[in-house]
Amino acid sequence: MTRAISVGLGDRAYEVVIGPGLIDRAGSHIAPLLKRGRTAVVTDETVAGHHGERLMASLEAAGLKATLITIPPGEASKTFAGLESLLHQLLALRLDRGDLITAFGGGVVGDLAGFAAAIYKRGIDFVQIPTTLLAQVDSSVGGKTAIDTPHGKNLVGAFHQPRLVLADLDVLATLPLREIKCGYAEVIKYGMLGDVDFFGWLEANALDVLMTDLGALTHAVARSVEMKAEIVAEDEREQGRRALLNLGHTFGHALETEVGFGEALLHGEAVALGCAQAFRFSVRQGLCSAADAQRVEAALSDAGLPVRLAQVSNSPFKADALLAHMAQDKKAEGGRLTLILARRIGEAFVAKDVDPGALRDFLIEEGAAP
Repeated sequence: MTRAISVGLGDRAYEVVIGPGLIDRAGSHIAPLLKRGRTAVVTDETVAGHHGERLMASLEAAGLKATLITIPPGEASKTFAGLESLLHQLLALRLDRGDLITAFGGGVVGDLAGFAAAIYKRGIDFVQIPTTLLAQVDSSVGGKTAIDTPHGKNLVGAFHQPRLVLADLDVLATLPLREIKCGYAEVIKYGMLGDVDFFGWLEANALDVLMTDLGALTHAVARSVEMKAEIVAEDEREQGRRALLNLGHTFGHALETEVGFGEALLHGEAVALGCAQAFRFSVRQGLCSAADAQRVEAALSDAGLPVRLAQVSNSPFKADALLAHMAQDKKAEGGRLTLILARRIGEAFVAKDVDPGALRDFLIEEGAAP
């Protein structure tokens, strides 16, 4: 039941391998990529406790010399301080550019380790072994790496493609349901932005995905990765179509920044709420039918995801503060707001020069304070 999907980037193309039991076979996948057989495995304390021994055994069985580096779990590690600490540990190992870094964890680990790989000795290869549903369908594919700052999420980073992605579906069984729901938000986002049939399949099969049924997971992850791989191959550095992958993220990142990247609102929850807002704002602008926005809201709500500001414990938010965060968004140009909006489910588009007054009024209607 293993699937392999290619991300077509010429001589930098790589495979995303999806299926069960991949951690136990990781060594045989990674060994051909190494010149000297050395890798530093970057993970967090939680993942190390669940799966660290299995991965290290697999690498060692393949004849690789692997060193485990653990970081504290959570978004707080994805900072300048966290990056500095990781780089010091990598330098102490004296890795060279014939070695590689293995990012073994969720989106935080992948983003941080990937950014470290991008700048360590001006660039070293890395492999992604994502251990959350969200990372498997989104952050591990496409080469975006970054850290957060007080000014916003992922504002400091680099494009640095991995050599390989191993998405082991078995590891998802150890995730809390809340984390699975966060990943599901990114999965259903693909249906919203470009595949209405996939959206409909998810409406009918959401429970199976959330309960980590292997067949449903395989289809959900593979279709998400197929869509992302196609878009990344066409627009690696987000100059055009790749921006569609940020559906819900401009709203969501502003909310995450405002609550301080904490447990009050996880990234996938913010994306879900942001997607609902993007569709509702599209309705307000006369771009999309109210029926489609209501269908999106129902699908997200049925999966146990937030769709309204009042569902976030730090609410009420301030409209002006959210707008200020949106102005820092990476898609903004010359201080003008860019949003990903929708004409219908399955047809998102890039809307440039969005009227900040209309957006402010919308946020107030949504329940934000002036």
